[in-house]
Amino acid sequence: MVNVIGLGYIGLPTALMLARSGIEVIGTDINQELVDSLSQGKLTFEEEGLEELFKEAINKGIKFTTEYQKTDTYIITVPTPFVNSSKKIDCKYVVSAVNTVLDVCEKGAVLIIESTISPGSIDKHIRPAIEKRGFTLGEDVHLVHAPERIIPGNMIYELEYNSRTIGADDSVIGEKVKELYSSFCKSEIVLTDIRTAEMSKVVENTYRDVNIAFANELAKICRADNMDVYEIIRIANKHPRVNILQPGPGVGGHCISVDPWFLVGDYPDLTNLILTARKTNDSMPTHVLGRIRDIMREHKINDISKIGIYGLAYKENVDDTRESPTLQLLKRMDEHLAFGVKVYDPFIKKRIVDHQFMNFGDFLNEIEILVIMTAHDHIKNNLELVKDKLILDTKNICNFDGVYKL
Repeated sequence: MVNVIGLGYIGLPTALMLARSGIEVIGTDINQELVDSLSQGKLTFEEEGLEELFKEAINKGIKFTTEYQKTDTYIITVPTPFVNSSKKIDCKYVVSAVNTVLDVCEKGAVLIIESTISPGSIDKHIRPAIEKRGFTLGEDVHLVHAPERIIPGNMIYELEYNSRTIGADDSVIGEKVKELYSSFCKSEIVLTDIRTAEMSKVVENTYRDVNIAFANELAKICRADNMDVYEIIRIANKHPRVNILQPGPGVGGHCISVDPWFLVGDYPDLTNLILTARKTNDSMPTHVLGRIRDIMREHKINDISKIGIYGLAYKENVDDTRESPTLQLLKRMDEHLAFGVKVYDPFIKKRIVDHQFMNFGDFLNEIEILVIMTAHDHIKNNLELVKDKLILDTKNICNFDGVYKL
């Protein structure tokens, strides 16, 4: 039996995939409300294909509880934030989960850490915690790092078809874990050591962050000298070895906006480029705020309540608001302008900010300036309804004249 610890955006889909494959799975989370919802057959977030997968897993017998189970295999998928002051990883949730596992696990149990961690975290935090409890690594318990590689909006497909990396001290244990993941992963599964697995995941997201930062810096340059960044990128990308990404209002989610900080925190003297990229991407909500001010001045609009922000999710067609650029923008607005800006997102069913509208028509009726922060299919399919607004399109989805861009 596999006990999956943490039933959020990573743990729940992983548990469901394993259960659908015929493996006995019990999912554990400290959130009683979440566990109750899942036990009653209600999902806790929306994701394409997740409802069908959930039903299949329930039919195969998956169960949910707040209690850790006595077994020989655990998958730990708890959060790994960073400390704001130092930018170093905060491993307290992983260490806490490991300690609770040690309270109940069978001798020789395999602890698979899926949570993204900085290079060396298992050596610095996890091994000492285990040894402090009197357990012998490699005998009483075995450690494995198998970082997730999925993105909200396409989780089910990516769980099946993205390559996986498994870092293990013992190749025999690594092969055992590879067999477990092979129950649903149809792509290559690479075996390596733990430290390499830790570093590879952080590097993947840092690479993406740096590339996004280049596009965002290019947008600022072009704005300063009245050039069309999108046309410049389109032409430059015709070169066979150039693939510039699209600029945007900021970087959200709990991967790209977080993982690079782990490297900055651990290697402050060696990460100048990574640090600059992080600062560039974190500055984009402020850049958007400046563009809003430009439009207000140009059209002599002084009432901030006439501004409408479309999109609270950090990316299109999901309900995930973690590290959302819109939430960052709203914080800056409160600090620099005034209260009263309107907000709407078709995927966010609960009110999480002030002046959040739950009906698109009502939202449009109250605003003059529309700021598109998230490129949901919903807004793409309803562009005809917003043509009479002053539009700041941070996602470059509007193809009609008079639209303001980054």
